[in-house]
Amino acid sequence: MNATPLPPVGNLLREWRQRRRLSQLDFAVEAEISSKHLSFLETGRSRPSREMLLKLAELLEVPLRERNTLLISAGFAPIFSERKLDDPSLQVARDAMEMVLKGHEPYPALAVDRHWTLLAANRAVAPMLAGVKAELLAAPMNVLRASLHPDGLAPRIVNLDQWRAHIFARLRRQIEISADPVLTALLEELIAYPAPAQPNHHARSESNNAFVVPIRLATPLGVLSFIGTTTVFGTPIDVTLSELALESFFPADAATAAALRQMPL
Repeated sequence: MNATPLPPVGNLLREWRQRRRLSQLDFAVEAEISSKHLSFLETGRSRPSREMLLKLAELLEVPLRERNTLLISAGFAPIFSERKLDDPSLQVARDAMEMVLKGHEPYPALAVDRHWTLLAANRAVAPMLAGVKAELLAAPMNVLRASLHPDGLAPRIVNLDQWRAHIFARLRRQIEISADPVLTALLEELIAYPAPAQPNHHARSESNNAFVVPIRLATPLGVLSFIGTTTVFGTPIDVTLSELALESFFPADAATAAALRQMPL
């Protein structure tokens, strides 16, 4: 079966420009070309060179995967490699990832791909997932699905209404940046999950005193409160590494820190 033909490269450029909410004039100024030339590129009256295409993609912050698509659409070979994470050539990157995950113990940390599929986790993550249905933990495990599904962590998230809103906002931002249809479908699925019948106003008022949105999780050790950070590779030229993120969770209060230090791993 033949692959679906790609749209003309000019159409793709226009879509990315509009996604970034830039007028032709504003983007032409930023790219240091005339608005007429940009118009010709978008309508197909002019064909961009590879160098011009990569420059425009860089300015538009097009993800590496989609930059390859732009190149192919324009008749050029893709230049950004995409290797599996277990490829021997990515050993140094895997070592760095494992070092970060292990070094974060006894606090939870995990690695995910662009679709929030779990790639790796440290030993502090498993105890947090107690009670989650086995089907949601089976590979390939989607972290957001396991978090918000009624058979997942959702019943134990004390501030579920607030955490859901945070996840939805983050996913919408990812979709805006990447235009990824898989993420769009994931967001629609998560939104369809049952919302909390009655928002926990006590949890919300406590969270309002924080400087970031925490996740507050009911556990046998009590309610544990975490704030999250995201780490990405700073200068990737491989598609796989550009889409890998390390999600690290830190204690949001002294009680959580003390409980985690006492938790056997």
